[in-house]
This record gives sequence, structure tokens and C-alpha cells, in this order.
Amino acid sequence: MLFVGSYAEAGDPGVYAYEMDTASGEIRLMDQASGLKNPTFLGVDAERRKVYAISETTKEGDRIGEIVAFDVDDAGKLHELNREVTIRPSSSHIQLDRSGRYAVVSGYHGGNVGLVEIQADGTVGRLVDERQHEGQGADPVRQDRPHPHSVAFSPDNRFALVADLGLDRIVVYTFEPEAGRLVFRSEAATPPGAGPRHLAFHPNGKWVYSINEVNSSLSLFYYDEATGQLALQDTVPTLPAGYAGDNTTAEVAISADGRYLYGSNRGHDSLVQYAIDPGSGRLTLVEHVSSEGGHPRHFALSPDGKHLIAANRDDNVLAVFAVAPDSGRLTFTGRTVSVSKPVCVKPVWF
Repeated sequence: MLFVGSYAEAGDPGVYAYEMDTASGEIRLMDQASGLKNPTFLGVDAERRKVYAISETTKEGDRIGEIVAFDVDDAGKLHELNREVTIRPSSSHIQLDRSGRYAVVSGYHGGNVGLVEIQADGTVGRLVDERQHEGQGADPVRQDRPHPHSVAFSPDNRFALVADLGLDRIVVYTFEPEAGRLVFRSEAATPPGAGPRHLAFHPNGKWVYSINEVNSSLSLFYYDEATGQLALQDTVPTLPAGYAGDNTTAEVAISADGRYLYGSNRGHDSLVQYAIDPGSGRLTLVEHVSSEGGHPRHFALSPDGKHLIAANRDDNVLAVFAVAPDSGRLTFTGRTVSVSKPVCVKPVWF
């Protein structure tokens, strides 16, 4: 199954469910859901067959984010379970913790992060904790205030790492599920003006990679699993040498075998591939390939690692790439799916 979130008005489809043939890469629409405004990012609990979409709504006349829960039946149909408001003024990202008991939403516009309960039946519960970030970064335009963009949970689920684009910081919280709270633990800085957006843990659990939106780069951190501390080791560009056009980055992902890292460039409209040194975690450039559309705001590797699906927002298209098993290189399959303003793509075994 392939679940897609998009920019959409409430009256239009915004969340999509597809079935993907893992042999051919063919994608077939199963269902779509409307009634959500800008359900851009999704969280998926494959074991319980639940999908969680962020959305925008109002409460007492003020903007506020919400989470909408869906059950997915055996035919791939989406059935709304419930919806609950979260943080003001909106949320930009959602991440389920590794147990599926909580979701964390990131407030890019409010500088805040919210912890939300997920009930035993899969419905969305209440907002139980909220953290407010303060400060600013080096870029006076993009980093005039905090902009938490995403959260990644550590492999052991003990820590929640928040990429704050506005502060040039990865803020580490101790995650206390029994108490339902996030407790500040530490923070680590990217290079000034980098703007960390999304994070990816290496399968070995020792390295964390940040894709940095503002200066189009990737940073490697060494991660201490005992303390949650991060130590910056290296930063490399996502763009080819000599490119002088406008660009911002979007998503980062690592192959299941830990050999390759991929990132997306919006402006250059490309996917960059790096090889990961097995001893140090440092990155060596392999290639750039066209994302086969404008503004690749997100992408994901299929669970079997055979395909990469890129969500090109400005051209309203999902593009399917084959991943070479020996080199990790990407080859466009020629397969595309038309979908309005795709932002997030989540492939999972269902």
C-alpha cells in the first residue's frame, strides 16, 4: 500500500490510498478521502491498519491543527475514525512513536511541538504535552524565529529528535510515554544558516543525517544511544558543483542495508545519491538524477528497497524509479501517477 498526503481544500480529495505492484512498480488507486484542509503529512501504523493525517481547522475563530484518523479495510478503503485538534496555529508534520501509542506534531509556524495520545482502538486522543522553542538562526529571512519542521524517534524510542529549521538546531527530548511528556535533554547545532528540515537514522543506530533546507546540504551527526547526545561530524552539499539557481531541499532517506543515502532538491528538481562509508558514516557523492517533475517535496523507498517513489508537487505527479540492487543507482521506470499537489508518500506492507 502507498498512502499520499497533499495540499488540498477541504472539499477536494487530499488523502489517497494506492496499491503498488512490487515487481513492476505499477500503482493503482484504491481510495481517496476529502474533508481535510492541507493533509500534507501522514503517519501510518501498518500493524493496526491505521493512517493519521494532519489537517488545518479553526477553534473559537482561531487557526489550529488537527489529526484525522483513518482505518484501512482489506479492500484498501479509507474509513474516518475521528479527528482531534492539536497545536496552534497549525502543524507541518506528524511522526508516530515506535510503539504507535503517541504522535508528535511539529508546528513550523508556531515554533512548537505537540505530543498527542493515540488510543488503544486507534482513534486520536488528546494533546498531552507541548514544547515551545525560542530564538532565531543566522538567516534573517528564513530563520527569524523557531521553525520545528519534523521529529524522528530514536531506534529504542527513548528520545525524540526535533529538526528546527529556524534555530539551526536538532533539539533532543527524552520521551516519557508513561507520563505522556517530552523533557528537554540536549541540542546540537548544524552549520549556521543550514536550516535542518528532516532527519534519518542509519540502520546501525549510531549515525543521524539531517537534510538542511536553507543552504541545501546534508549533515552527519554521531549519536550516543545512551545519552541521546549528537555530535556534528561533517556537512556536504546536495547540489552539483557549479549550480547557481534557486533551491531548497526536502526529504532524506537511507537504504535498508545502510549503504546509500538519498535526498531531494526543489529547484534543481533532482534526487541526490550518496554512498555511506561503513566505518565512519561519511558521504561520497554517487550521482544526481532528475526527479521527473517539479518540486520533489517528498520521496520514499519501497519496503523491499526495489523502488523509490518521488512526490513532485508542482507537476502533480508521483514518479517511480527502480533501485539497482548492487549500486543503489536510480533509473526512472517511466511509470507515473497523476495526483494533485502531492507532499508526502508513505509505502508500507499492509
